[in-house]
Amino acid sequence: MEPTTNHRHILKVLVVDDERIIADTLKMILDTSGYEARVAYSGETAVELARSFRPDLFITDVIMGDLNGVDAAIQVRAMLPSCKVVLFSGQAGTADLLEQARTEGHHFEILAKPVHPKVLLAKLSNGMSA
Repeated sequence: MEPTTNHRHILKVLVVDDERIIADTLKMILDTSGYEARVAYSGETAVELARSFRPDLFITDVIMGDLNGVDAAIQVRAMLPSCKVVLFSGQAGTADLLEQARTEGHHFEILAKPVHPKVLLAKLSNGMSA
């Protein structure tokens, strides 16, 4: 997924992590790489922000204090079916949440935390599975 399309639409990315330093760093990397990025520090805030921001890509941590990233991604995708979703996590509890989502028909790509900026940008430029 390139930062812009044929119509010069800058791709909008919503980054969600309850660890502010991670969310803010990813936003900075995406902004300097040609994307329009916004951050949210909780799943609930991310769902609310997605309503108005309408991201093309939703990148979220899985394990967060309020609404986990899987449930937030399900809500965002229900609201914005064309939005691509990437989950990232460094915690073991992620597998159970992903398996539960799969049994309900939701399939998401996951990256291991910490996500190296080059890996993330390469993943974006090579396209994402829905």
